[in-house]
Amino acid sequence: MVEIFKTNVSSKRLASKVLSALNAYMPGYCFNFDLDDCDRILRVQSQGCPVEINTIMRIVSGHRIEISLFED
Repeated sequence: MVEIFKTNVSSKRLASKVLSALNAYMPGYCFNFDLDDCDRILRVQSQGCPVEINTIMRIVSGHRIEISLFED
């Protein structure tokens, strides 16, 4: 499954820090940022299980980053 989040991450350094935290806490997921997108997208992919949206939002917001689930 894939979920997409809108964030306010503005630098590669901050994105790298957040990705490290997410990978450490949730090693079974694939995470990546698209900082070139105007919504500073965080894409999350899981292997056959539902994405833990609330956990991801808690980890990211713990770094003082605004995050919301991207709505189509």
